[in-house]
Amino acid sequence: MSSGIIIREIARGDNAALAKIIRSSLEEFNANKPGTVYFDDSTDHLFELFQSTPGSQYFVALQDGILLGGAGIFPTQGLDEDTCELVKMYLSKDARGKGLGRKMIDTCLLAAKEKGFRKMYLETMPELRKAVTVYEKFGFSYLNAPLGNTGHSGCDIWMLKVL
Repeated sequence: MSSGIIIREIARGDNAALAKIIRSSLEEFNANKPGTVYFDDSTDHLFELFQSTPGSQYFVALQDGILLGGAGIFPTQGLDEDTCELVKMYLSKDARGKGLGRKMIDTCLLAAKEKGFRKMYLETMPELRKAVTVYEKFGFSYLNAPLGNTGHSGCDIWMLKVL
């Protein structure tokens, strides 16, 4: 990854750019289907969502003032108290394939440990195969069914990692 990448917590002014990256990514992979974050109202209000939810944290990556993407941890309803969800992990097309996704996952894993979580859950879909490969390399294991109440019925790959 090129130098000059800054990873920081989300700010209110990041909402529109993040929503565009998330929806554009899903469109690019033909994964903009019902039951995904594509249609979540919260996608347009990530700053507010993460500010109002204890135990959550969202990070964005920037280079030269340009937002490249983001990822966060969230104590999703219905998960065990010691489990958080890796959420809204999306990078702009130009930022992919350079190691930034791994850096964002590392950042989220560290934040989860610091907050006392012992496991991390995620949901994704076959259309995002490259991301699934990265999750496998991080030691996420496949589950046979979803956990918690994410509201994302369009995701049919569920994974869990012990921290």
